[in-house]
Amino acid sequence: MYDVAVVGAGPAGSAAARACAESGLSVLCIEEHAAPGFPVQCAGLLSVKALEECRVSERSVLNRVRGARIVAGTGAELCFDAGVTKASVVDRARLDAEMAAAAADAGAEFWPKTAVVGREEGRLVTRGAFGRRDAGARMFIAADGPRGGMARMLGMARSPVYLSGIQADVPLDMDTRFVEVHPGAAPQFFGWVIPTGEGRARVGLCGLRNVREDFQTFAGPYLTSCTHLVTGTVPLGPMPRTYGHRTLFVGDAAGLAKPTSGGGVYTGVRAARHAAAVALACCERDDFSDTALAGYEQRWQADFGRELAFGMRFFRFRQELSAAQTDALIAKMADPAITDLIVRYGDMDRPGVLARRLLTKPSIIMSLGTIVGPSVRTFLKECAFNMNR
Repeated sequence: MYDVAVVGAGPAGSAAARACAESGLSVLCIEEHAAPGFPVQCAGLLSVKALEECRVSERSVLNRVRGARIVAGTGAELCFDAGVTKASVVDRARLDAEMAAAAADAGAEFWPKTAVVGREEGRLVTRGAFGRRDAGARMFIAADGPRGGMARMLGMARSPVYLSGIQADVPLDMDTRFVEVHPGAAPQFFGWVIPTGEGRARVGLCGLRNVREDFQTFAGPYLTSCTHLVTGTVPLGPMPRTYGHRTLFVGDAAGLAKPTSGGGVYTGVRAARHAAAVALACCERDDFSDTALAGYEQRWQADFGRELAFGMRFFRFRQELSAAQTDALIAKMADPAITDLIVRYGDMDRPGVLARRLLTKPSIIMSLGTIVGPSVRTFLKECAFNMNR
């Protein structure tokens, strides 16, 4: 009987397993694939803070970027250059493997090539490379991704929105200092071109519908050669309750990806550490009631819950914009007053900081309002009100 069984060995799962093991708990981590990080289903762009949160070496870093180009449907470009490294492009397979190894070094036991196929009182039923095995634990941490079975087995409500994504690794000569963002490539979200090093890049997009067709249109010019093609799912919006039945849900399994970018490593790893702290307290008190588990949700909500709420409002606001309005907004962002704020206060992990700064400039809000009407002012004011309560 383990203290904690973690399902999934992605960044959130391995971070939870490591933190629990370092706290002295006995930990089992169950991973359905042969090795963590496979198949790779991530653009691999991590902010400086997100990589620091992973607590690993820089061996997985392929490239460092310091800014972005936003490319309008008209072909017009807007470039932001922070002058310093703002994000790293990583090899997710190597990153995930290093995080899992750190958890194992801390004392966590791993069962690779093992899938959870059922749940009975106090234990998980698994099948895999070692046949059927039951994993008994006092409590569980679900880090089994956006389509994981733990929530389904417990009848837990899931995230409200799911994006589909496609990405290809291609040979491409581009400025390795900047990522490209193409809002027009996927009307409900965006497309991207991320340099992974000299002569290499990842080209992809996410959306709600027509994703395959949009990808073929957007990525077609880049696909003269392709070394890797992958599809994936990104949940947007936390599940209504991220705890219950002796289980805490972290990362994509809980719907904690950032709705502004789709990235989930930063929020997933931070949530994992909150889960580990609550797991330790529950084990020490031998109390696994929902009341005891609720502290986990209180912790992550206090940490980054308002940022996720802002992101969902921004996502819904984005759905209301036409292609022409989006292009006009990109052009308007060339205003030095706006670009200066973006360079100074833009934060991949906490975009609400920039929204609050924009609200201090009435002239900017009025200027943006001439393009999309009063809805932009309402959107920003609602976000500021909710984030400052």
